[in-house]
Amino acid sequence: MSRPFSADVDRGAPEPRIVLRGDVTAAADPGLPDAYAEATRSGATSVLLDFADVGFMNSTGIALVVELLADAMQHGRSLRATGLSAHYREIFEITRLAEHITVVTGTAAETAAAGGTA
Repeated sequence: MSRPFSADVDRGAPEPRIVLRGDVTAAADPGLPDAYAEATRSGATSVLLDFADVGFMNSTGIALVVELLADAMQHGRSLRATGLSAHYREIFEITRLAEHITVVTGTAAETAAAGGTA
């Protein structure tokens, strides 16, 4: 069953964190780009994408992430991803997204990446 998409920006960490929920498909447009624009509006040099509550991501969702990456690269920002399931970590490797988006894995690393303490 499809889960509605939402993206919320959390500014409580050293870098803006976009918390994604639901399915990252065509329905994530314009919500994901809008959240990214909000996260970078204040001049952030790095953005963390939190996929922990994402159930499904299709090729259109991957394309949206690629669009964020293109914008980040154009503006000298870095993107990081946390909360990816093993399946989506593999997808990031296969599509070579992991060469440009730092994938943070492991509970302690994810906590540190989010601005907390391990």
